[in-house]
Amino acid sequence: MATINLSHTDGTVPDGKKMRFGIVVSDWNREITGALLEGAVNTLKKSGVKENNINIIHVPGAFELTLGGQWMAEYDDELDGVICLGCVIQGETPHFTYICQSVAQGLTQLNLDYNIPFVFGVLTVDSPNQAKERSGGKLGNKGDEAAITAIRMAALQSKLEE
Repeated sequence: MATINLSHTDGTVPDGKKMRFGIVVSDWNREITGALLEGAVNTLKKSGVKENNINIIHVPGAFELTLGGQWMAEYDDELDGVICLGCVIQGETPHFTYICQSVAQGLTQLNLDYNIPFVFGVLTVDSPNQAKERSGGKLGNKGDEAAITAIRMAALQSKLEE
């Protein structure tokens, strides 16, 4: 199966200068999630989002991304979207499956409950090497992709509300 690097765009990312985003980042696998965070923040700024319109909070692990995202949306009702960044690496137990499914279901529910995008920027990989390749390595930075998704979804919502 081919993996595509979507970190670089063809310039069709909407202007983010009037947008405000929250980022919830997991501290588990910090080397990887730190790189995802850096990518997301840089992409938001390159797209015009002002630094003071980027609110970042840290949570212990990927499982806590959902509640962190909910709190962020509850305590900052001016957000155009929330980017949730984490990394879950397959191990020898079913823990990987439970965490990944819970986070995916939780973020899906937040999208529906809050009517703003909660972007799934969580690497779900088989190895640390795969995580590195996707957090600034040869396969790009999925933090970039999460930021682009957040901007595009916020712009879509704004357009539909016109």
